[in-house]
Amino acid sequence: MKLIIVSGRSGSGKTTCLHLLEDLEYYCVDNIPASLLPALAKRLSDDSLHLARVAVSIDARNIPEDLFKFPQIYEALRATAVDTQIIFLDAEDNILIKRFSETRRKHPLSNNQLGLLEAVAHEKQLLEPIAGLADLNINTSGFSIHQLRDVIKSRVAGTDGNGMALQFQSFGFKYGVPVDADMVYDARCLPNPHWIENLRPLSGLEKPVIHYLDSQPEVEEMFSDIRDYLARWLPRFQSSNRRYITVAIGCTGGQHRSVFLCEKLGKHFQACGYNVQVRHKELV
Repeated sequence: MKLIIVSGRSGSGKTTCLHLLEDLEYYCVDNIPASLLPALAKRLSDDSLHLARVAVSIDARNIPEDLFKFPQIYEALRATAVDTQIIFLDAEDNILIKRFSETRRKHPLSNNQLGLLEAVAHEKQLLEPIAGLADLNINTSGFSIHQLRDVIKSRVAGTDGNGMALQFQSFGFKYGVPVDADMVYDARCLPNPHWIENLRPLSGLEKPVIHYLDSQPEVEEMFSDIRDYLARWLPRFQSSNRRYITVAIGCTGGQHRSVFLCEKLGKHFQACGYNVQVRHKELV
């Protein structure tokens, strides 16, 4: 049986994630006490129930002591025959506060002593034991509901078969480094098509830019260095039960060099048999 644990702060998209998993034919349970996870997994793994895929959500409404002891609970769960992974959703504080303000919902932790800002901060502290163990962290700050569903679907589907889900993500440093990246590479030292007038309005997906960057020795050197590092170390991550790796490559604006490198690396590792997704953060 495959078990996905969905967690994250209120307003980050947990309900959307759980509904998407339900659409993917997961048997879903919303917010069970964390201490009951091993017993639930044992019950649901009964062959007579015919449940191959199960998803549960755990959030800050849980028993605080259970959240504090989650690492021990999870270790006991991993010792069983159940194939388990954690997806943790989060967003920037100001985005979460804006979402609550727009929907006029009450935060589950807010009360006479805790306002919305304090509740959001306290929730982060409560869920830290789960966040630290997550196989996949997704920052939903810039996502619409439909974009979040697409991201979860592509990444979860990538682990339904054998192998790890490997995502290459281009970004622009002037917009900030993606917080959910596992590895970050800086391509700003490479020749920049931005300074060539006819290439400036194009992206790293278009042939004139591809031809230009393909002709630059420094670009090929960086591609080879990143390719060789990943080829050596990805099997080690995979053998330690890592299911998701996000490799972020940045240039100044996230339009040319980083896009080109992500595309080229994605094609290489897809040919090597990895479940690859390529995302261009600034081209969305």
